[in-house]
Formats: sequence, C-alpha cells, structure tokens
Amino acid sequence: GRVKLLGISKRGDTYLRTLLIHGARSVLTNSKAPPEWATNLIKRRPVNVAVVAMANKTARTLWALLAHARTYQSGYESQPV
Repeated sequence: GRVKLLGISKRGDTYLRTLLIHGARSVLTNSKAPPEWATNLIKRRPVNVAVVAMANKTARTLWALLAHARTYQSGYESQPV
C-alpha cells in the first residue's frame, strides 16, 4: 500500500525546524502563485497545518538531495523502481 508520511519530528534540530517553518510561511503568505497543492490544503485545513506540510516537504526534498548528492531540479520526478 501507500506509505503514510508523518509530520516533522521534534527530535531534530529546533533551529533548523524553525527556519523551515518560517520559510514555508513566507512562501505561502508572500508568493503570488503558491503551489497548487498548498492552496488546496489551505481550503481544507488550517493555515498552520499547510505551513508545516510545506516545511515537511521541503525537509524531505533537502534530505533526498543531500543523501543522494544531487542538485535541485524543479521539474524532477522520481522514477519507479
């Protein structure tokens, strides 16, 4: 089945988690065209839930880039194994 993704763990670096949250909040409030998935989430859930979801997605993207020594590509889609 599908893997259930959890929220951001509080076991990690507090400062880094705070920066991710602030960055996500800035994107959602100041961006002229925030991501469509985030806009749809805000319609269904509180804004702070969408902010944490975006921070979580950013953290997962950063981890994948660092773990696999890759550079960021905006249109990248993972290939099924």
